Amino acid sequence: MAGEIPDLIAEVRTGTGKGAARQARREGKVPGVVYGGGAEPLAINLKYNYLIKKLHEGRFLSRLWNLKVEGEDDVRVICRSVQRDVVRDLPTHVDLMRLRRTSRIKLFINVEFTNHAAAPGLKRGGNLTVVRPEVELSVIAGDIPEKLTVDLSGKQIGDVIHISDIELPAGAKPTVARNFVIANIAAPKGLQADADESEEEEVEVDEA
Repeated sequence: MAGEIPDLIAEVRTGTGKGAARQARREGKVPGVVYGGGAEPLAINLKYNYLIKKLHEGRFLSRLWNLKVEGEDDVRVICRSVQRDVVRDLPTHVDLMRLRRTSRIKLFINVEFTNHAAAPGLKRGGNLTVVRPEVELSVIAGDIPEKLTVDLSGKQIGDVIHISDIELPAGAKPTVARNFVIANIAAPKGLQADADESEEEEVEVDEA
């Protein structure tokens, strides 16, 4: 994983159960729990505005965090779920899982496309059709990639980009065994229509 592991700051939640969780929400906090790693579950609270900011930064569920809780040792965690209010879509609970740097986990990693201007197919009016904007990878917790990069340089109309065309970080591998499609460069609609008409004309000539 590029760069330093970002901190996620929380506090111990006194009491457990629905009553303590509701009290935390009344105080402008989001309750959560930290589990796994061979230790007992730890009930925590995160400040609501702080959590919202982290969520808006993106990749909250695919990022390794250094959890800091006063009175506890720092521990690396990954967020396994953020429960939300079904009406307002606001976070109501967070589940965090403790990890070792060598732990292997499955995460969805975003795919980024670069060098659009260097793709002849796009210059000719082709359309980049993204089939998979993110890919599920099996990765080592200490080396989670922030993104997968697809270089579009030299790509022509009709070119298809497979997962095998992407250089994956060391230790990372797709969870799907087959060589699936990430994206393709499709012909412009007008060009497709012309091609279809040409095919029809050829058929008519052959039958005459």
